[in-house]
Amino acid sequence: MNALYDKAVDASTFASPSDAGDVASDSEVRPRRAAMRSLSMHAAAEEQMVFLVDDDPGFLNSLAGLLDSVGLKVKIFVSAAELLASKLPEVVSCLVLDVRMPRLSGFGLQTELAKASNSIPIIFMTGYGDVPMSVRAMKGGAVDFLIKPFRDQDMLDAVMTALERDRKRRATERQLADVRSRLETLTPRELEVMALVTAGLMNKQIAGELGVQEITIKGHRGRVMQKMGARSLAELVKIAEALGVNRQSLRDFSEA
Repeated sequence: MNALYDKAVDASTFASPSDAGDVASDSEVRPRRAAMRSLSMHAAAEEQMVFLVDDDPGFLNSLAGLLDSVGLKVKIFVSAAELLASKLPEVVSCLVLDVRMPRLSGFGLQTELAKASNSIPIIFMTGYGDVPMSVRAMKGGAVDFLIKPFRDQDMLDAVMTALERDRKRRATERQLADVRSRLETLTPRELEVMALVTAGLMNKQIAGELGVQEITIKGHRGRVMQKMGARSLAELVKIAEALGVNRQSLRDFSEA
């Protein structure tokens, strides 16, 4: 049944189940760092980590110290190849990545991660940036593109944005996995009814198309709503769209 619902979905699709130099002054940065530390403490129950990749160990240690100062866990890699060879923990995370590195560049790593369907948010940094380079990074889905030396606060802001993006992505994936498992509980007939109901057909029309009594369709429709956890037809339509359940998908599935 995977062919029916192997589709990406936006975070707003489902309802919540529970309905090098820092040019800023210390007085400007410290309050925001304190706020970020508070955010990190609020996320204590939800582990999060920042992965740093740069071929300059001294710069890496300095950047790691900055992130540690606001309570963030950090893991350092001195090359893109080292990161690719590592098994990254399945936690809310982001990647801070230098563009120019030996062997595999930052853009090369971005490409490899995309091939592996790894959508971890990326923040690029470089000492040799230009407009075409930044455009390429952002088109590839990067959260930000920072030119060294950057303000500490700019990096901290970018990291918090990236972590929040990853947090939302993971929540959406959990919700999608849940509705996929619910979809698998539907009988073939219930799946047909779901596709036809969400296509806008009335019970009487569906009954005529399937050659059954209208009361039978009402029963199937009620069970579909219950099994899929949909509180309204509008919500069921959103779920069907997210999972790729429609009349064409049913025909494709039956012909497979």
